This record gives sequence, structure tokens and C-alpha cells, in this order.
Amino acid sequence: MELTADNKLKNIIVVGDRVLIKPAKETQKTASGIFLPPGVQEKEKVQSGYIVKAGPGFPIPAAVEEEDWKPEEDKIKYIPLQAKEGDLAIFLQKSAFEVQYNGEKYFIVPQSSILMLEREEDLFD
Repeated sequence: MELTADNKLKNIIVVGDRVLIKPAKETQKTASGIFLPPGVQEKEKVQSGYIVKAGPGFPIPAAVEEEDWKPEEDKIKYIPLQAKEGDLAIFLQKSAFEVQYNGEKYFIVPQSSILMLEREEDLFD
């Protein structure tokens, strides 16, 4: 199978309340024009990036009296995440796990470490 932009993350399954974030492009200089050495932004406490995959959410404990005739997928329930694919996330760096996948850097971040989301659609109409 050929790796393309459409299918490169197809086989990734994010577990639980975590999201997979592609870091935003790092700027090489500050707003005032001072050039930053490599790695400065990586050491910041707060990072930003786009959510490319989101987990199913927080699992809800199964009821004690589960009925055996129900299909397996009906037995597990989740409280969905507020974060969605495509959102720009501002998150705490100290809670993120950096991973390399197909030569690209990503972060695996629990939803509790996300400070703010920016979504393109207008939520207030």
C-alpha cells in the first residue's frame, strides 16, 4: 500500500481521552525581529498544534447488569472529547509525549492538558 497524505494516519488509533497533535510551524524570530536559536520554542511551557486524530473519550463504567445478548460495541460507552480533528490546540508541553511517525513529529496529549481550542466553524450562530 502506498503512503499518501490521505492515508498516512489511517492506521493510527488514539486511545481514551488523548489526542494526536501535529505541532504548528515554529517561527524563527520574535515579533520584534530577534532570531531564535533552534529548540527555543520546544522548551516553552505552552505549545500549539493541530489535532489530527482524537480518541473516543472518557470510558463510562459498564452497568453491573449487562445483558449478554447485546453486541460488544453497545456495552462500552464514552463521554466524547471536546477537542475535535482540525482544531488548533494550545496545550501544556510538560504533559505531552513527543513521537515520531513516518519521519514527522507529533504530540500525544491528554485532553486535560489542552488549555484552549480554536475551531474554524462559527459556534455561536
